[in-house]
Amino acid sequence: MPLAASDPSLTASPLLFFPRLVEWQRRHGRSGLPWQGTRDPYRVWLSEIMLQQTQVTTVLGYYSRFLERFPDVRTLAAAPQEAVLALWSGLGYYSRARNLHRCAQAVVEQWGGAFPASAEQLQTLPGIGRSTAAAIAAFCFGERISILDGNVKRVLSRLLAFDGDLATLTQERRLWALAQDLLPAAPSHDEMVAWTQGLMDLGSSLCSRSKPDCAACPGTGLCLASAQARTGEFPVRTRKLKRSTVEWWWLLLRRPDGAVWLERRPAEGIWAGLYSLPTYGSRAEGLAAFGGEPALRQEHETLRHTLTHRDLVLRPLELDWSAALQEMPGSACAAPGLWVQHQSDLDLGLPAPLRSLLERLLPA
Repeated sequence: MPLAASDPSLTASPLLFFPRLVEWQRRHGRSGLPWQGTRDPYRVWLSEIMLQQTQVTTVLGYYSRFLERFPDVRTLAAAPQEAVLALWSGLGYYSRARNLHRCAQAVVEQWGGAFPASAEQLQTLPGIGRSTAAAIAAFCFGERISILDGNVKRVLSRLLAFDGDLATLTQERRLWALAQDLLPAAPSHDEMVAWTQGLMDLGSSLCSRSKPDCAACPGTGLCLASAQARTGEFPVRTRKLKRSTVEWWWLLLRRPDGAVWLERRPAEGIWAGLYSLPTYGSRAEGLAAFGGEPALRQEHETLRHTLTHRDLVLRPLELDWSAALQEMPGSACAAPGLWVQHQSDLDLGLPAPLRSLLERLLPA
C-alpha cells in the first residue's frame, strides 16, 4: 500500500527517506558494536533485550559477560534462573532477565533450539514485543518489516508530522502502518539491516528529543515537522507518566561473624524475585519486627535509586542479630533467604544499590 493511500494528508516525498537513511547509515551510522555484523538470532536477540531502555555503553560489558557464560540459547535455557539474575544484576528492569530465561527455554522446547524466522512467530515468545521481533527478523532474516521503538516513534512522527496521540493504541497502530509503507516493495537483506540500524542510530543521535540536528539529518527536505518548524511538537502523547517517590527502610541484620541476612523479594512488584534486605515502609515498623531500638547498631547513609516511574529512597538500619533474637525470639527471618558473609557470596540477583552497599560492608 503506498504511503499516500494510508493517509491522504501526506505527500509522497517521505518515500525517499528509505534510500537516504540506508545511505546515511552506511556512511555515518554505528558499525563496530559487538552484536553488529552477525545474523545469529541468539546474539541479536540478546542485544535487543539488553538495549531496551538502557544505554549502549552500559550494555557492552554485560553483553560480553553473558556470552562468555551463556554462549548459545541451549546453555542459557539450561541455566538456573538465579544464575541469569546474578549476571543481570545492575542492568535494571529485571523482568527482562526473567523473560530472557523463559524465552530461551521456549526456543529450545518449542522450536528445537532455533529461533523462528518471522516477526509474527517471534512475538509469540516470552519478552519479545512487536518492535523487538521486527528488529530480529530484519537483522537476521531480512524480513521486510519496520521497527517502532520509542526513539523511532520520535523520528517517524517528525518525518511525517504525525499528529495522532501515541498514548492510544489506535494511533500507534496507524503509525506502524505508515512505518511499513515507507519500505520499498522488495528491499534486500543488507538494505533492511541498514534501515533498521539507521532508525536506531538516527533516533539516538541527530533526532534527539530536545535539540535535533536537522541540518545534518538524512531527512533534510523530507521531514514535515522540520519544514514546519514544529519538531518540538512530536511525538504527540497526551498521557504523561506520573512519577512517585517511595521510601523504604532496609533492615541490615548482622550476625556476630559479620554475615548479613538477605531474603527473596515477592514474585511481583519492584525487584521481583531478587534478593534484598528485609524491607519496611517505616522506621518504627522495621525496628518493631526485629527487637526495637536495643538491636539498632547503626543508621547508614540514605541511598537514592531511580526507576522508570518511581524514585526510591532507601534507609538502611544495621541491627545486631543477637540482640534482635533476645528481644523477640523466633520473630526474625521468617521469609526464605540466606546469609552472605563475603563479597564472593554476592553471585546473586541483587538490586544495584544493595550490591554497592554490601560490597562496601562485607570483606573480600
